[in-house]
Amino acid sequence: MAADATRRGNSQGRSNPPPPSPPKKPLWRRVLRRLIVWGFALALLAAMVVGVSVYVAAQSLPSYEKLKSSQNGQMIVVRARDGTELVSLGPSYGKWMPYAQIPQVMKDAMTSVEDRRFRMHIGVDPVGIARSLVVRLRSGYWRQGASTITQQLARTVFLNNSRTFDRKIREAVLAMAIESKFSKDQILELYLNKVYFGGGAYGIDAASRKFFSHPASELSLPEAAIIAGLVKAPSRFSPTADAKAAVTRARVVLAVMADNGAITPAQAAAADLDAVKPAPEQGQNSARYFTDWALPQLDLLLPDNQEPIEVWTTLDIGMQRAATAAVQANAPGGAQGALVAMDRDGAVLAMVGGTDYVTSNYNRATNAVRQPGSAWKLFVYLAALEAGYKPDDRVVDEAVTIDGWSPRNSGGTYAGEIDVRTAFAYSKNTVAAQLGNEVGFGTVASMARRFGITTPVNTLPSMVLGTSDVRLIDMTRAFAAVSAKGTAIDPYGITKVTTASGEVLYTHKTATPQVLVPPYVAAGITDLLQSAVATGTGKAAQIGRPVAGKTGTTSSNKDGWFLGFSSGVTTGVWMGRDDARAVPGLQGGAAPARAFAAFMRYAVAQRPVEKFDTELKLPEWQLEPDDEAMLNNPDNYYYVDEQGNLIEPAGGGNPAAQPGAAPVPGSEGGPANGVPGGGLVPVNPPAANDDFLDQATGRSRPRDTATPRPTPQRPGTVPQ
Repeated sequence: MAADATRRGNSQGRSNPPPPSPPKKPLWRRVLRRLIVWGFALALLAAMVVGVSVYVAAQSLPSYEKLKSSQNGQMIVVRARDGTELVSLGPSYGKWMPYAQIPQVMKDAMTSVEDRRFRMHIGVDPVGIARSLVVRLRSGYWRQGASTITQQLARTVFLNNSRTFDRKIREAVLAMAIESKFSKDQILELYLNKVYFGGGAYGIDAASRKFFSHPASELSLPEAAIIAGLVKAPSRFSPTADAKAAVTRARVVLAVMADNGAITPAQAAAADLDAVKPAPEQGQNSARYFTDWALPQLDLLLPDNQEPIEVWTTLDIGMQRAATAAVQANAPGGAQGALVAMDRDGAVLAMVGGTDYVTSNYNRATNAVRQPGSAWKLFVYLAALEAGYKPDDRVVDEAVTIDGWSPRNSGGTYAGEIDVRTAFAYSKNTVAAQLGNEVGFGTVASMARRFGITTPVNTLPSMVLGTSDVRLIDMTRAFAAVSAKGTAIDPYGITKVTTASGEVLYTHKTATPQVLVPPYVAAGITDLLQSAVATGTGKAAQIGRPVAGKTGTTSSNKDGWFLGFSSGVTTGVWMGRDDARAVPGLQGGAAPARAFAAFMRYAVAQRPVEKFDTELKLPEWQLEPDDEAMLNNPDNYYYVDEQGNLIEPAGGGNPAAQPGAAPVPGSEGGPANGVPGGGLVPVNPPAANDDFLDQATGRSRPRDTATPRPTPQRPGTVPQ
């Protein structure tokens, strides 16, 4: 018993050991488990949100019949200044094609190239999205989209083309709502009748009639491939704008159709795309260069507006025809030509962007940047005139080197001492270089900016010869500002916009003109420009009335320019090749000047002849001393001896103190020693020269006519 008691005591004295705890799971497994749980919960929540959104969107969708009748796009009628309709832009809808009447090749071509899994997804295609992401990761940029046909339909009917995350979410929700409400056949029917194919054509019937001149029910396999290829980029792959690009894209469509089993490889090979003849463009003329430039300005002039509108423009129909004929008749073979004409307020009267809009709708008048050659000297001489030069000032045409650059004249000859007017008229490069160096190349660049040049301008010495690329419309604007006596000109093409019912939405208002240079500078440069046409390089631009203008020719005859004005119309002409290769014989004073003259004879025929204001009304600081002598009171003069010492006259009313009178010997303060040769100068004269003294005293003395008159120095300049 004692032993039992002892054992019981021992067992009571110590407790049983606790059971071992289960091993702790690794951290990554716990994180993964939580991610799965939370991910599943979030996915479930997102699915519920999407489901509710799709349900609500589906309930709000219009009926199928309403969707069929709805139209997209805005009708725009563009009118010339006299009200003549230039062009009607906007949506063109053909006959509605029911699903059963749509050629199978058209349906197969569209689904193959735009949405090969169209019959399998629910409006959005996860497989397509994954494939797009893989391509993105491999190539580094987006090479293919993942939008389904249903998403494109939702975007076409309900949304816009903005690339925002919010828009993509709404697009996906609407696509799934459409899929839940309509059948696949209905969706494809809607899509093929509403998608935009370019040229204002919405739907396959409008596209077929526009590009092939027959209804969509007659589409062949090659034609269907061309139309299906347009959706990606309607303007780039248009068969009427670029037939080669359209055929190349159509071959891709045929290959995809063969890969998807829609056609056999033999059918794809037999499809003769080169035999397809697109319908000729109707109503495409050079006025489209103008409308292509003017209509994008509506985005700035009008608030958001989708109703039909009429746009009244500045274009003159007669001038446009004359401009087109002038460019086509004078552009050298293989070269392009462009022309812009502006009224005195900046209204664009005519615009030609190339020799043929149908062949090339690239607008060289507003988009091309080319070197202006000597036409750039407008800004060099403007800067020189503003710095104090005058047309009659003497300069020297001689070889010069500036910072290692040695300009040469055309022909390689030098005229020696000439005046500024002659240097400009005959476009002397060496004189332009000297003037640019004197006033500063930065000053010349600043002058170009002041007159509306929007392209980059370099300040190397060679810039005075027009080595900076410019646009024709900018150069024409600069010459128009000179025609407007040195005030700024803003080109514009739209005068007013109205609704179809006549309500005025916009009216052009002319801003207060900004003075760019003083009137005497504008008069001086007009003098030079008039001389360039009358006796200089621009003789071919003469039209039987005053014309002011300037030629421009770049190295190797790559570009030819003429810009000028007469009777309030300013016109700029450019000619050259798009690939910037030399054009034999192309000079600004030849073909461009002849095109200018041919156009301007028509443009100003009904306008009165206007003489140019070339009178130099100089500011006081720039008046010559002899001019000041004629303006001041003779009583304010002192006598001066031959050494230049001032001697007080005999009295304010002394007749001897009149201009041209000889000093009176023996008078108070007079030359007691009888030294002849005194003169008259103002009380506070500028530095008097011998010419002034001779005129004031009436004294004649032999002058060396072979000695050039020194070029007057402007305030703040250092004699060279």
